[in-house]
Amino acid sequence: MNFTSDNAAPVAPQVMAALQAANIGAAPSYGADHLMDQVRAEIRRIFEAPDAAVYLVTTGTAANALSLAISTQPWGAVFCHRRAHVEEDECGAPEFFTGGAKLVLIDGEHARMRPEALARALAATGQTGVHNVQRGMLSLTNSTENGTVYTPAQIAQLTALARAHHLPCHLDGARFANALVALGCTPAEMTWKAGIDVVSFGGTKNGLMGVEAVVIFDPAKAWEFELRRKRAGHLISKHRYLSAQMLAYLTDDLWLDLAQRANAAAQHLSTGIAALEGAQLLHPTEANAVFAAIPAAAHARAEAAGARYYLWPDDQPTGTTGDDAPLAVRLVCSWSTTKDEVDAFLAALTA
Repeated sequence: MNFTSDNAAPVAPQVMAALQAANIGAAPSYGADHLMDQVRAEIRRIFEAPDAAVYLVTTGTAANALSLAISTQPWGAVFCHRRAHVEEDECGAPEFFTGGAKLVLIDGEHARMRPEALARALAATGQTGVHNVQRGMLSLTNSTENGTVYTPAQIAQLTALARAHHLPCHLDGARFANALVALGCTPAEMTWKAGIDVVSFGGTKNGLMGVEAVVIFDPAKAWEFELRRKRAGHLISKHRYLSAQMLAYLTDDLWLDLAQRANAAAQHLSTGIAALEGAQLLHPTEANAVFAAIPAAAHARAEAAGARYYLWPDDQPTGTTGDDAPLAVRLVCSWSTTKDEVDAFLAALTA
């Protein structure tokens, strides 16, 4: 009953098999392996973007920070949600990799940016010339840090505001697959067709050992990305092991199947918690994460039964204090979360 994070999940068997197969003999290094050629072609096909530049890195932090670095100047403002991963969980990597760009935080319910809040921030930025940071770029997260999703129309509405000021737009897709299967749209509809210029296409949280793809829809940015990746220490010499993981991920729509499993488990979990007396959902469950307030006694029972998840004090319902107050929690399901695991957790809550 481990709901701490999809990062805690094992690697999908198909991916482990692909790694073993890739471990035979020698192969060109630094991304010149033949597997990477197949990865590049497959991602271009999936995104309907034949000219896209495609690169692999090992962490989401690198994928996001490098994507931001090719998209704005050091004196630029990166407009992102207050709960965005680039704001809360990257240890200043976006600022470091961009050489000092400033994150400008935008509000919105359930970690989705409000268009009117973005419009106000855009209008207020750079008003006194050299004394201010200038408008730099927009960064969105899908699925969001509160487990919700942006529809393609919502993304397009926000990117249109940015593009009115000639700003590039980035999508943090650490849980891209979870958002995609929840929406039932295509990768193209969720990215470049909605105004996105570069996307961090995640795999680590969805069954890979440690690979993220950066998909750049403007190939003119490719060489800068290559230089920044090398300079930052994120060009992997034995690259075939990254390529093998990503290729297995994309083969036979494994990435979509794994995400669908995670989302289905989260929906089952969310429905069970919503039915629990004294519990409430704090955000809509739209992907693979559940945010809820549960009775303190139920939390104690679940923890005693061996369940693991995070308390989430940032979402603690207002006016709830004391030993008997409900506790805000975050529970994340992965591709390997089973119905039996969810049922055991729900039983522990209500025992």
